[in-house]
Amino acid sequence: MEHRNKMQQRFKIFCLGFFILAEIHSGFASTIFSELNAHWQFRKTGDKEWFPATVPGTVYTDLLDNKKIPDPFFGANEKALQWIDTCSWEYELWFDLVPGFVDEYHCELQFEGLDTYASVYLNDSLILRAENMFRTWNIECNKFLKQGKNHLVIVFDSAIKRGQEEAKKNSYTLPGEEKVYTRKAQYQFGWDWGPRFTGCGIWRPVKFIAWKGIRISNVQIGHEMINDSVAEINAALDIAADKPSIVYVKVILEGSARDSFYFERLLVNPSVEKIDVDFEIKNPSRWSCNGSGNQNLYNISIQVMNPERASDVFHSSYGIRDVELVQEKDTSGKSFYFKVNGDAVFMKGANWIPADHFLTRVTKNKYRELLIAAKEANMNMIRVWGGGVYEDDAFYDLCDSLGILVWQDFMFACAMYPGDSSFISNVQQEIIDNVKRLRNHPCIALWCGNNEIDEGWKNWGWQKQFSYTGKDSVEIWKNYIKVFHELIPGLLSTMDPTRPYWESSPSIGWGHEESLHSGDSHYWGVWWGMQPFEMYGKKTGRFMSEYGFQGMPTLRTVESFTEAGERKTESAAMKNHQKHPKGFETIGLYMDEWYKKPKDFESYVYISQLLQAEGMKMAIEAHRRAKPYCMGSLYWQLNDCWPAISWSSIDYSGNRKAVYYKVKESFEKYLVSVTDTGKNFTVYVVSDDAVNQNAVLRITAMDFSGKVRWSDSATVAVSGDAAVIGYLKSLEKIISMCDPAQTFIRLQLVNDKTILTENLYYFKKTKDLLLKGAEINFSIKAIENTVCTLEIKSNKLSKNVFLDTPGHDIEFSENYFDLLPHETRTVHFRTKLSGAEIKKQLIIRTVSDTY
Repeated sequence: MEHRNKMQQRFKIFCLGFFILAEIHSGFASTIFSELNAHWQFRKTGDKEWFPATVPGTVYTDLLDNKKIPDPFFGANEKALQWIDTCSWEYELWFDLVPGFVDEYHCELQFEGLDTYASVYLNDSLILRAENMFRTWNIECNKFLKQGKNHLVIVFDSAIKRGQEEAKKNSYTLPGEEKVYTRKAQYQFGWDWGPRFTGCGIWRPVKFIAWKGIRISNVQIGHEMINDSVAEINAALDIAADKPSIVYVKVILEGSARDSFYFERLLVNPSVEKIDVDFEIKNPSRWSCNGSGNQNLYNISIQVMNPERASDVFHSSYGIRDVELVQEKDTSGKSFYFKVNGDAVFMKGANWIPADHFLTRVTKNKYRELLIAAKEANMNMIRVWGGGVYEDDAFYDLCDSLGILVWQDFMFACAMYPGDSSFISNVQQEIIDNVKRLRNHPCIALWCGNNEIDEGWKNWGWQKQFSYTGKDSVEIWKNYIKVFHELIPGLLSTMDPTRPYWESSPSIGWGHEESLHSGDSHYWGVWWGMQPFEMYGKKTGRFMSEYGFQGMPTLRTVESFTEAGERKTESAAMKNHQKHPKGFETIGLYMDEWYKKPKDFESYVYISQLLQAEGMKMAIEAHRRAKPYCMGSLYWQLNDCWPAISWSSIDYSGNRKAVYYKVKESFEKYLVSVTDTGKNFTVYVVSDDAVNQNAVLRITAMDFSGKVRWSDSATVAVSGDAAVIGYLKSLEKIISMCDPAQTFIRLQLVNDKTILTENLYYFKKTKDLLLKGAEINFSIKAIENTVCTLEIKSNKLSKNVFLDTPGHDIEFSENYFDLLPHETRTVHFRTKLSGAEIKKQLIIRTVSDTY
């Protein structure tokens, strides 16, 4: 919310802190906000010495800043720091109030995030017991405040101990027991890609709010009807007032034009009153997702004023769009796809986990870098996974502006949860807080109840593992129904009724055939099931919301958490950053299938990334070839929360792994993709363009020295609705014209001399290709300022060219690419280094260099 300090002298309240006044168009501002985020200190409960604290922050980052612990992410330090989670910690702040202020204003303390079990004292009076990391707590505090100095203390209990205490009250053990009683980010208890640091702290801002006369506490914006000529908009306002009065509402719309609308309504009671404001937007410009249209946003201001001229104002951006989840029975099962503004859209994207284990280190700039990378990789959807957090407003603002739809899980994952009245009440308010906060964002496409709980209960053997009686099983499942079939959809039906709700992702476990015929699918036959990459072509469902394969982070990132002697898979440091129990073993088995044994650790890092990229390329192409049967492909996972060997495509340091570049190619608007059944060579042409068109498919077989062995072409009617077969030929005939071990196929889709897309196909796995050393030459040109181009050329096929500048974070527009013989490839990048320095620093690696 935007505010202006127009009457600073009149409302000069605090001796410390930064205050912002609500914007006023006339009259006086009725609401004052002051952030209480400076001058905190902390200590372990029972200790005498206090240390400076950062708010928002965590106990881990505060201890680190005060040099009381080593870097938790380095080496195997994680194991030595577990004591922190078993202790209680205290935070305190002193702030001042000017005389008379408390008598004139309604005063509240707002805690936007307390992690997690927190007792809050104001001037020695207990004003709050918080027990949910995801909730916002607003506490009326006039009777506890003093003229002059005020003392605020927050005591955090150990989430580990409190969770254990809650578990003892139950007669049976719940799957994931340690964490399920605590409404706290589940990943903080450890996951197969992240460390175990449960911690505590004031993880979102603390604010002092004072108001008099009138206040807007919440606004919900929606549209009743939309067509090309008009959009009927409704704003539902929650207003608090001192006394019954007439209020005047002014709506200001800033978009393609600027118009004002007026509305007045009698407030009967001084408590919170709900009023509706209806207005129209003429000739509306719609918001659409990336690749399907523009991200048109309107800036809306709603001002409320009472007869005493007390005024409050609400500001929001708003995108006019319709998103529908379509599930219709068909001959195969039931569809699962999204329509955006009436058009079916294939969803291309990834799963999102918290961008740092210590959440307060996730800056707006880090959000921006990751989400811009997603947009540049042609993504139009991100799934916010249910074991993390409801992200900061900045995340959703960026998704709005970038056209990235959000599949939003509620924060429940891979466990069964209690159903007692206190837990349900706590969760209910959590849902209310977060739906209210997020529902005005056009990027939110879907609310999803949980991650993999339905599948876990039915397929993971929990009932046998925990020896449940029939009565126990009935009670546990009833508690599940209570939360995900009753509570959440019931709240959404009144708070956000136009958005779809999906109870659990996936709807059916990947081990069941029916998972491929309806709902969304998490396919983990590759990796967990040790099935070959080729199974991606056979196990394609209606909407693939999870699948993935691990790859190493870049060597630069490995160096950030290890000593030189620890850079090997068997070291304690490396094992500590590989959280999957059989991670290195699984990577090794697949690597043996696809590549020759790497000669050293640096080569292993590089080859593991190529392996991951190969798997994801095969998966995405299979999903897109199945269009419109399959209408979504969200791989696991976009990002990391710490430097790890994981499924991410962008590592913790922000380096784009090989899989990122392969995903970017595979998610382009147009795709040409080959299936090889052992009998036929079939080329599919896929388009996500709504316009149907004719194009020419060129097929060229070339040996590794650049000699053309044969070529062919075909005219293809390219459809935006479905993948089409553009070419089919006997595989035996093709192989008879070339040596499969030394030949590749180049596929190009051309329209009016414009290459829409291209792809390469190899008959053999990389380990079986007869690759030979090549002579690679390059030149560097500066265009302007820090923008440069690298032109690179090879006399033979150079497979998976990796460009690297150790010690310098240079991000290349393309990387890990196959450089074709005698063709110049142009790569763009930014750097402040001179051309001579780049030439000195640049390392070029290919597959042939790793044996």
